[in-house]
Order: sequence, then structure tokens, then C-alpha cells
Amino acid sequence: MQQHNASWRPSATLATLRSRNELFRQVRRFFESRDVLEVETPVLSRAATVDRQIESLHTDDGRWLATSPEFSMKRLLAAGSGPLFQISRVFRFDECGRLHNPEFTLLEWYRPGWSPDALMDEVEALVRTLDVSLPRFSRRRYRDLFLDELQVDPFTGSVEDIRTALASRIALPPGDDPEIRQDRDFWLDFAMGTLVGPRLGIDAPSFVCDYPASQAALARVRDGDPPVAERFELYWRGIELANGYHELADAGEQRRRFVADQEWRRAHGRCVPPYDEHLVEALASDFPDCSGVALGMDRLIMLILNLPSVSAAMAFDYDRA
Repeated sequence: MQQHNASWRPSATLATLRSRNELFRQVRRFFESRDVLEVETPVLSRAATVDRQIESLHTDDGRWLATSPEFSMKRLLAAGSGPLFQISRVFRFDECGRLHNPEFTLLEWYRPGWSPDALMDEVEALVRTLDVSLPRFSRRRYRDLFLDELQVDPFTGSVEDIRTALASRIALPPGDDPEIRQDRDFWLDFAMGTLVGPRLGIDAPSFVCDYPASQAALARVRDGDPPVAERFELYWRGIELANGYHELADAGEQRRRFVADQEWRRAHGRCVPPYDEHLVEALASDFPDCSGVALGMDRLIMLILNLPSVSAAMAFDYDRA
């Protein structure tokens, strides 16, 4: 008798793989019609991200598997490429579940001279090209979401205010590490992941913008009261789909952030990869003012095709690879 659950079988149906192929064809046609250059960049590198939230995989000879094609693509931008996009295989350690696979597909693109608002317009245009049934997307500010959902200001409220608001709605993580207890960004991320994010984009996809400056990552910080990171995310049915920035172009500030992240990793006993010196050099050269975004294709396909998990959107998931 044929065993339909045999481990050699693909995690996606053949019908899903045909639909996936057509969606990728549409993505390429979309960017071709807008004169955006498709590129390929290395999967292996001498450096890796030092982002506190992301863990990289490495080879025995000391190379690192890309968690994103971002650094290489920015080097191309500094070399004068103009607008460009890439559909890239990327890798992140210890990310497995309904919405995660250690190896997955990112669509990433950059628009010199564009603001984050203009790029959000294009993200919406692309997603609505792939799913024509979608209504117009909404846009919400990070601060407003927290005020509406938790009645606490994420910028001015104390860490204890944030913890108290969370504790009234959901069980807090076990343990009482003094450092974690006072880590504002830990609790804001916890709130976004457990309460705020899952309620976003239910009727139509929704952008979130103007994040706390402490969550800028590779984004510029806009002066104001309070200053905010020029960053946006896209949510659909409570799932994060895309992360975009008005890209940081200050080489000195980028190096400072890399070093600070390395120091944080070292202090917490985490792996400390080398940061990308080539990127810092590119930023110091002729890097254009631009905005960029990364969009998780497996999650998008899962949502468009109403699949139960990202595994069902890819030929072979981690357990079958």
C-alpha cells in the first residue's frame, strides 16, 4: 500500500508548486515592467548579521550563510546599480514552526530616491497584483497601536507600565531576570508578538510605521518628540510579511550599531559573528538615499493560497530536506 506520509514526499502539493511558480513569474513581470534590475548575490560570506534577534548558520571554514541579501545588495547600490530586486534563499538558525523554516525565500528590493511612504505604495501594488481580491491596505503608527490595544505609550511609559498592561491581558514569560525585567524593547517585542501583531491586517493587510528609535536596526532615525525609526512592517491576518526601512547611509553610525550589537551578544553569551566591513565601506563611498524592503515569499504564498503553514508552501521543508 502506498504511504502518503513517507518522508521522501514533498511538503507541498504539486498544484501548490505550480501556483508558486506562477506567483514568482508575476513578481518578475511586475519588476520588469518597472525597470528594476534583478540580481544574484552570494549566499556565503565572510561576515554575518549581528542583529540581536537573528542567529546565523556557518560552515566549517568560517563562512556564514546569508540571513538576507541586504548587505551585498547595498554594495551594488553604492556601485551605481540603480533600483534592484532579488529573490533569494536565506537561512536562520533555530527558526522552525508553522510560520518559520530555517531555509526560506525572501524577496528584497531597493528604491534609490524613494521615501518609505512611496515604497509602501509599491509593496501594496505588488501584493495586490498577486491577489487581486485584496482591498486597499491600511496604515497605522506603532504608538497608536499600543495606545489602542494596551492603553500605554510605548515611547514614554515606564517599563513597569508596559509590564503591568501586559500582565492584565496575558501571562508574562516565566523567570525574573533583572536585566530582562528592565529591557523595554524585550517587552515591546513581546507585546507586538503576542497581542498587537496578531490582531493586525485581519480584514485587509496593514502597514505599521514609525517604530521606536531603539528598534531602528538598519533604518534612519527621524528627529522629533519622540524620535522614531523610519521603518515599516506589513501584517496580514496577524502575520508579519515584510520589513522595510529608509536605509541608514551613515557609515560611522552603522559601525557603532554593529559594535553595540556585538557587545550585547558577547555580554549575553551569544555567538558573536564578524560584522560586514564591506557594507560600512560602501556606505562611506557613494551610497544613495534610498528605501528598501524584505518580504517573506513563503508566508505570502501560504496566505494567498490559504495553506496551513509555510511548509505547505515549499517543495521540501526542514524535516524533509
